[in-house]
Amino acid sequence: MPDSMPEPVVLRGGTVLTMDDAHTVHPRADVLVVGDRVEAVGPSLQVPEGTREIDASGGIVMPGMIDTHRHMWQTAMRAYGADWTLTQYFVWYYLEHGRTFRPEDIHAGNLLSAWESLEAGVTTTVDWSHGLQTVDHADAAVDALLATPGRFVLAYGNIQAGPWEWTADPAVRDFFERRRTGAGDMLGFQLAFDVTGDPSFPERAAFEVARDLGLAVTTHAGVWGATNDDGIRLIHENGFAAPESIYVHAATLSADSYQRIAASGGSVSVSTESEQSAGQGYPPTWQVRQYDIPVSLSMDTSVWWSGDLFSAMRTTLGADRSREHLEAHVKGDTVTALSLRAEHVVDWATRGGARALGRDDLGRLTAGAKADVVLIKNDDSPVSFPIVNPYGHVAFQAQRGDVHTVIVDGRVVKDAGKLVGFDAPAVRRGIDATIDHLRAAMGEETWQAGMHPALPEGSKVLDNPYQYTDYQSESTHGARGTMFGDPASGAED
Repeated sequence: MPDSMPEPVVLRGGTVLTMDDAHTVHPRADVLVVGDRVEAVGPSLQVPEGTREIDASGGIVMPGMIDTHRHMWQTAMRAYGADWTLTQYFVWYYLEHGRTFRPEDIHAGNLLSAWESLEAGVTTTVDWSHGLQTVDHADAAVDALLATPGRFVLAYGNIQAGPWEWTADPAVRDFFERRRTGAGDMLGFQLAFDVTGDPSFPERAAFEVARDLGLAVTTHAGVWGATNDDGIRLIHENGFAAPESIYVHAATLSADSYQRIAASGGSVSVSTESEQSAGQGYPPTWQVRQYDIPVSLSMDTSVWWSGDLFSAMRTTLGADRSREHLEAHVKGDTVTALSLRAEHVVDWATRGGARALGRDDLGRLTAGAKADVVLIKNDDSPVSFPIVNPYGHVAFQAQRGDVHTVIVDGRVVKDAGKLVGFDAPAVRRGIDATIDHLRAAMGEETWQAGMHPALPEGSKVLDNPYQYTDYQSESTHGARGTMFGDPASGAED
């Protein structure tokens, strides 16, 4: 991306959601961007000569959104698994066809996904990249991210090997030394792997590598049939639970696990569309809120779902409120005031992601913050007005097509509804080549069957989708939540 400083930009006269500590809302104000920072927020700002002016009147100006968990490499298969369960996803990627992806296929998926994020106002995306079978795959993933003007975090993973194996590879360490040098704050890194609960805790070695390299760990936790309380306990008791730890889903955990996460300062990345549809467990915000655990939002994968955080906010509110009503109805009570508000999920989509990534300079529009800014405005839509409750408008009324302007690090990357520098034909050619490769490698019958799969024979994959270990545990199927009795107790009497 260009090294020169971008021109100053001012967004004039919009409703500004600052997402500062007080959640200050300016009904009509300007946001001035100079260089890569927010210079000022307020009414009728004086601006430097040569500043570009964008009319934000009738629109909402907010911080860029942050997705803390997206398998970007899978985007070439958009909607392929629309009718999958989580088991079918595990079978397809972990056990049968994940190895089919070449470095160029990782690149194609990441490139499309990166542009997709920006188009929807997601200015920072964590690429939960667990398809990195080789360092060549990892380099291809990073090259794609750097070819777009967004902000990204590569969470390095490899579902084809145990995390204690691939993290010990000298080539992987060399990768981090090479790619972190000069990366700046537009590209960060994490390690991405899961903890099965095996009492021998073989994942210890991977945590030690993460600690040695100064990298945060992001892990799929509380996933029905795969990871649960034993993994959280092992992480915590062995001293690897940290404030920078991100627990994705966390949907089938006991009170003990939530307490361990809360005590160590970790956060939970909630992928509500995913949890509702795939079966990791009931979206956990209704439980996580009880322990004051920080929350961020994520979209998981476009193999099933949308790639924007408007859907995440909307479905999260729906799931949390539905559970609150259901819990009350079981007791014969009525909910007369909702606990989770639209303001909260807008915070999770912006400031929540910044907290999870340890980036206090993101997720807010205040002087000195990084200039990652989104303008929601669509003068041609009858849904664009009136703006009475701006948080409610963002959470329930807006959609990706209403994203008018996106600024990342001070540069306009979406202008008047169109991405800047997006070469759609070139990106499409890469995606088409990946699809052609996968269909040829699998055969048309297998390809078609993958979209309409039957349940696999036997139950082994339900016990453990990870082919790098034989460990199995019945505890990953223990009932959770008050609707089902106490943890692992079965139904209520």
